[in-house]
Amino acid sequence: MKQEPMAEHPWPAELDSVLTVHGGLEQWQKQRTLTFTLPKPELPETHTTDLKTRLDKVETDKFTLGNDRVGVWLNDPEEMYKGDAGFYHNLMFYFYAMPFILTDPGIQYSAAENITFEGKEYPGIRIAYDDGVGASSKDEYYLHYDPETYEMAWLGYTVTYGKDEKSDTVKWIQYHTWQTVDNVVLPKEISWFTYEGLEMKEARNNLPFEKVTLSETSQPEAYYQRPDRAVNVSLK
Repeated sequence: MKQEPMAEHPWPAELDSVLTVHGGLEQWQKQRTLTFTLPKPELPETHTTDLKTRLDKVETDKFTLGNDRVGVWLNDPEEMYKGDAGFYHNLMFYFYAMPFILTDPGIQYSAAENITFEGKEYPGIRIAYDDGVGASSKDEYYLHYDPETYEMAWLGYTVTYGKDEKSDTVKWIQYHTWQTVDNVVLPKEISWFTYEGLEMKEARNNLPFEKVTLSETSQPEAYYQRPDRAVNVSLK
């Protein structure tokens, strides 16, 4: 199952094997639009992203927010949104588009120390970014996979948004339930975990993904444009 990467790929062979198990990078790259719903009981959210341009939009019955070619915007006439739109507008997309998002340009790859869950060790790949890549180039990710099947199993991540320094605090998500959409294997539910060092303990928060669609067709660019009443969001 383990495959050697093509010469032009900067990532290690292990990531190629993970990508293959999840449908393959070629199948992913055929797609243009990704949509999913977070079924939050108080206010469900529908997230849509253009996979080529990375324009995005989050829609609810009370507010919308997104990123067009000008920047991040928020349309919230009833002042219902309580978070940081600049941080949140594409956050769930990054968690959802694993492992494929980890082939973006400007990434540095290295080996990560194994993590342990229920007596089993999961090898991993550390992902860091070149300076200036994205809104938080000091963020780091740790992709850990099942050593027998190469299915993605865990994601560690740091948060440096709005800060000047790297973070030593790594939070952990278990990727435990998957669904196949147009021959691409994508998350169906993920769970944040408590941990001690590199030993995962127990789930503390579960997040399902529903109504997932992939399309090889892009939405009109006007779909992502800010409404007239929307306000600009300052990035920290």
